[in-house]
Amino acid sequence: MNKISDWFAMSMTKFFRFVADTFFAKRYGHRAVVLETVAGVPGMVAGMWIHLRSLRKMETGYGPKIRELLAEAENERMHLMFFVEITKPNIFERWLVLFAQAIFWVFYFILYVFFPRTAHRMIHYFEEEAVKSYTEYLKMVESGQVENIPAPQLAIDYYKMKKSAKLSDLIKKVRADEAHHAEINYKYSVDT
Repeated sequence: MNKISDWFAMSMTKFFRFVADTFFAKRYGHRAVVLETVAGVPGMVAGMWIHLRSLRKMETGYGPKIRELLAEAENERMHLMFFVEITKPNIFERWLVLFAQAIFWVFYFILYVFFPRTAHRMIHYFEEEAVKSYTEYLKMVESGQVENIPAPQLAIDYYKMKKSAKLSDLIKKVRADEAHHAEINYKYSVDT
């Protein structure tokens, strides 16, 4: 990966982190709703584009990558559903989510079509930032700054957690998913 590509990926990550910090500060539940909405885009865009490439070239062998990227998108969608249940976003936040998703989808699609390695590297950095954000959120929950409420039933079922699972348990699971997505996107930023 060349230095310009890596610089761009890191710059975009810092920009989006600045926007999230500015709008949501320490409101990590609400931040999670917006970020998880955007986070569901890259896997879907990349999986769709690789699927279409396979159809255009009439070649096999793309299946594992397509399935992995679409599974990432689905996993991020589930994260969104968990935090929607927790935060109950208001109408403004719901419109913000739609706007952010639309803008990011177009941006990421163009980036992925022309610079897939850069796109994967950027998502690698995004996911690393997500791990940091969830770590900060977890610290707030464990210190009592944020109430350690029961985890939503949807999350308990999805992760097969104990019925007594709390928000802190959920955050640990989501953070582990984000770390895995960071690894996968790093691998694709090198191998694509």
